[in-house]
Amino acid sequence: MDYPETLPDALQQTREQFEQEAKMAIAVKLFEMKRISSGLAAQLAGIDRVTFLLNLHRYGVAMIDLTEEELISEFSQCLKII
Repeated sequence: MDYPETLPDALQQTREQFEQEAKMAIAVKLFEMKRISSGLAAQLAGIDRVTFLLNLHRYGVAMIDLTEEELISEFSQCLKII
């Protein structure tokens, strides 16, 4: 990805820090838009899925984005298994 050489300095980050943050931001946005799964987003960010999910709050993104009906359906499915 091309970006101005001075951008990391302007953000008071190293090049590596900036690139990691940019990858995470892209992954989070694609996940939020429901374009990719959390697993694929984690791979894009270069971290494990649990770490990805636990860091979503830093970007104001919910870990689980289900409607009330979807949530009830999910719980119903879980109860059927038990």
